[in-house]
Amino acid sequence: GPQFPFSGIDDRENWPTVFYNRTCQCQGNFMGYNCGDCKFGFIGPNCTVRRTMIRKEIFRMTSAEKDKFIAYLNLAKRTISADYVIATGTYEQMNNGSNPLFADINVYDLFVWLHYYSSRDAFLEGNLVWENVDFAHEAPGFLPWHRFFLLHWEHEIQKLTGDENFTIPFWDWRDAQQCDICTDEFF
Repeated sequence: GPQFPFSGIDDRENWPTVFYNRTCQCQGNFMGYNCGDCKFGFIGPNCTVRRTMIRKEIFRMTSAEKDKFIAYLNLAKRTISADYVIATGTYEQMNNGSNPLFADINVYDLFVWLHYYSSRDAFLEGNLVWENVDFAHEAPGFLPWHRFFLLHWEHEIQKLTGDENFTIPFWDWRDAQQCDICTDEFF
């Protein structure tokens, strides 16, 4: 928009076509880069079984549930993603694709990178930076983007662990007088 005066420079403006010229268009309740996964809320071999997942408040989790959650996060930190790589440079630095700059990444850090990539400053020509842009937080897409981000993260942990019942717990901070979750038990 007019608030970003450098149209056509930032890779994210034309995502994903700036990097890829072919993508799948999934049919039915399938999704994913190869249409091999069920859309969020569906399971089964043909992705036809509707399923509602219920997230638990983190302080209402049993010790065993907390331990499993932490173990899953640690597993994600140690496991290279079988499906995704990350861009380690801008499209301009890749010389129109003739110098690909991609790297493997673990499942956990993939989501750290996705969040960074969507909210980072815009890199301009000549090593200049435009700091006043944040595609994930300063736009009308804030809520749907983060909802999709969490659903996708949850789905990747489910695939990694084989636990279709895994959900990301939430923290109900409405009555908190301090950061109750900021303890060694959780960090």
